[in-house]
Amino acid sequence: MPMSFNQAIIEEFRANAGRVGGPFEGGDLLLLTTVGARSGQEHTVPLGYVRADGLLLVVASAAGAPEHPQWYRNLLARPVVRIELGSEVFEAVAVPAEGARRNRLFEAVVRVAPGYGDYQAHTARVLPVVVLERPEAQPREVATLADKLLEVHAWLRAQLRHVRTETEAHFAAGPAGEGRPPGLGLQIRQHCLALCEGLTHHHNGEDAAIFPALARSHPQLRETLVRLGEEHRSVGRIKDELVGLLAGIGVAEPERFRAELTRLSAELEAHLDHEERELLPVLAGIPFPPRP
Repeated sequence: MPMSFNQAIIEEFRANAGRVGGPFEGGDLLLLTTVGARSGQEHTVPLGYVRADGLLLVVASAAGAPEHPQWYRNLLARPVVRIELGSEVFEAVAVPAEGARRNRLFEAVVRVAPGYGDYQAHTARVLPVVVLERPEAQPREVATLADKLLEVHAWLRAQLRHVRTETEAHFAAGPAGEGRPPGLGLQIRQHCLALCEGLTHHHNGEDAAIFPALARSHPQLRETLVRLGEEHRSVGRIKDELVGLLAGIGVAEPERFRAELTRLSAELEAHLDHEERELLPVLAGIPFPPRP
């Protein structure tokens, strides 16, 4: 079967540290990998990007087609995406800009790449401008499983603080109709979904691999591991309620969301503290990455 146009670009990009020929030669190109909203499978697409206001931006233009591209629908469901930029590979949280911010960023994009203005002129839909937010650099050296656990916990705590700060700012803006819409907005939604996705991945990994291995090698920890697993399920129930509230874009009940976020914050912080107290002394003796 002949190689698709996109797949040929992807392979050329990866073989040449981001440089490609043909119609994209000399252009600013990245590879975006999303997870299918329904299939759960990874999908990679080459996209043009623009840097503006210190941000890395992509536009869901689909060349002015009447519907959003599939990659955009995917990142609305799962905001954590993988970016390949030159020879760099990193994860990012994909956050579509809204309102006046979207308009300002779109104007900045068009100044750099006027073609997007032509695409907008040929479709009735508002072309989404997506900010690809890189995580803050982690200066911590990771040499043991304890280091890795602290790195993951630091990321979870940072994301939780981020969502709480954005939520409080949302309420500080005043009642709906006086400075803010009735829903929560895409920025809070995407950051909260990213936190929940990261939390699910972390706890599933511990339940499936780390905890069973520790129970075998350190039987004195078995009761502790059972309690930590129960905490996973308790935190998970609140997390699932939050995700359920965010299922409709822009229509989440702000007060109920705020209450559930407060519950999640208290239980998650207590769980992370408990896990660190109980497991760090043992994990400090286990190298990471694992040795052959």
